[in-house]
Amino acid sequence: MLKLKDLSLLESRRELSLLPEGKVLINTINAHSYNTAQKDPLFAEALQKGDALVPDGASIVLACRWLKAKSQPKERIAGWDLFEHEMEQLNRRGGKCFFMGSSERVLGLVKAKAAEVYPNITVETYSPPYKPEFSDEENRQIIEAINKANPDLLWIGMTAPKQEKWVYTHWKELDIHCHCGAIGAVFDFFAGTVERAPKWWQEHSLEWLYRLIKEPRRMWRRYIIGNILFLINIAKEKF
Repeated sequence: MLKLKDLSLLESRRELSLLPEGKVLINTINAHSYNTAQKDPLFAEALQKGDALVPDGASIVLACRWLKAKSQPKERIAGWDLFEHEMEQLNRRGGKCFFMGSSERVLGLVKAKAAEVYPNITVETYSPPYKPEFSDEENRQIIEAINKANPDLLWIGMTAPKQEKWVYTHWKELDIHCHCGAIGAVFDFFAGTVERAPKWWQEHSLEWLYRLIKEPRRMWRRYIIGNILFLINIAKEKF
């Protein structure tokens, strides 16, 4: 079982700049992934054994305070914050970024947008099959594509917990020298296929509610049932 009070989390956006260079695995955690990790041992292990864990949710920040956890994040660090930070750093020095995940359509939009926003970054992409698990051959092809590209930054976007488990399982096979982040919905946000909440909603920790209003049929279970389950799980951890 994953225990939030024992996790080492980044505590502010400033700490993104302190991450070491080289091969670094960066994951995010929010209420949904915390809940999922309670019943998925491999996912829990992937979150615990990555190199950096980002508190992507105001609920995680508040829960850490209530639990008197080892880490005390001062603010939420969204997957988008991680994405912008890493892309801006790479754009300043120039290099190659690899996006693995999502559909060919979304990846095409990502590539076009990156050419405008980050002109000093060369973008390569790979759209894996849309299925719960990949075959050994499909995994081999994905790994070969990434290693051949030899990127300076690697993004994995297949939604949690699939993306985190995939990277963790194949981490030793990835012959890379760069930061790697599992960032799920950020692919769609950057491509413009999913609208991110306006600034006011973000600043008031209501981005989840905005997504629920926009996509109620897809998100109601995650945010209504999921938020209640999160409170129950945190209470269990506390008492």
